[in-house]
Amino acid sequence: MTSCRVIGLLSGTSMDGVDVSVAELRLIGDIVELRPVGHTELPYPADLRTALLGVLPPNGTTAEQICKLDTAVGQAFAAAAAHAFATIADGRADLVASLGQTVHHWVEGNRALGTLQLGQPAWIAEATGLPVVSDLRARDIAAGGHGAPLAGVLDRLWLRDSTETTAALNIGGIANITVVAPDRPALAFDTGPGNALLDAAARMISGGVWHQDVDGDLAAQGTVVPELLDVLLADPYYALAPPKSTGKEHFHSGYLTSALEKVEHVAGDDLLATLVELTAATVADACRTHGVTRVVASGGGVRNPTLMAALRGRLDPATLVTSDALGLPSDAKEAYLTALLGFLTWAGSPADTTGTTGSRGPRLLGTVTPGNGPLVLPSPATTQVTRLRVRDGDKTAEKAGETHARA
Repeated sequence: MTSCRVIGLLSGTSMDGVDVSVAELRLIGDIVELRPVGHTELPYPADLRTALLGVLPPNGTTAEQICKLDTAVGQAFAAAAAHAFATIADGRADLVASLGQTVHHWVEGNRALGTLQLGQPAWIAEATGLPVVSDLRARDIAAGGHGAPLAGVLDRLWLRDSTETTAALNIGGIANITVVAPDRPALAFDTGPGNALLDAAARMISGGVWHQDVDGDLAAQGTVVPELLDVLLADPYYALAPPKSTGKEHFHSGYLTSALEKVEHVAGDDLLATLVELTAATVADACRTHGVTRVVASGGGVRNPTLMAALRGRLDPATLVTSDALGLPSDAKEAYLTALLGFLTWAGSPADTTGTTGSRGPRLLGTVTPGNGPLVLPSPATTQVTRLRVRDGDKTAEKAGETHARA
């Protein structure tokens, strides 16, 4: 049995700050047990967030900017890891896993050719003294996958005993789903924009004062503009077959400006209402295509009641719950995913992304940066992991399907 306490770190495509979790993980045969210890979010300093947003398309950038941001993000992640180590973990942790900050995801047609995550792991190792598993996407791309969404690794293990066709939905800047069905292999893909265009629109209509439409309040006051929604839904990305991935290099402010040029003037609240409907429609269409009857949602988007209401309407008769109902906090599921990915690599258990990212087979993901002491890895796992149990104190959900039925 391999066990360790892992600090998971990432910053999503919304670039708000660092999501951090602490998880206790144990490998027992072909089962991983995950007990959430705690989580938090530490906002980026305002100047760092502004600088990160400034290098995204359609803006240009330089090697100097990327170098400085790689260091600054690494330092922000190091501070978050040190904070979690001292507070949430009570000074007890064995490993840090970092997904970094994605600033570019290189996709041409239906192939991912490269990806870039910032946040030098050396800063994290120096601040905590712990080994760090990072750069978790690149190996998957080298193996023919998209490197995203890696959530499929957790979701297929977590939901595989469910008796109905379930979609695990994460709504960050980009939305993605993992479809797990009793009678066919799992698949996962990015459905399109989650909050990316909503945030871009909030900045656009406020002259950069607002970074988001808090709680979807403005969108709730607006009316969907059918002509604009039709223009947005005509994007060829939605018709691509999975596996597929996308990012802010596609869905950005320039993309939104081009769409608006094709219709009559659209008021700010109507623009936000239309973009809420775009996210809801593209998620629901993807779920319906694959026969989904229940959706388990997580990510920042679940805190937007206007978006959640639109999703419920579009998904009906499929039901919508949050991952909290199954034991994983909806605002930290991706951070716990990061902890799981780092743990699998540390334990020598390849992550299975076949059918989800499109890779040629299970791979050990990432690179390892030593901590203060000699790098001593545990004996590698001898069996492929097939299931994930989420523990809550002494209460164990033996099967995701049983927990799912109680949700």
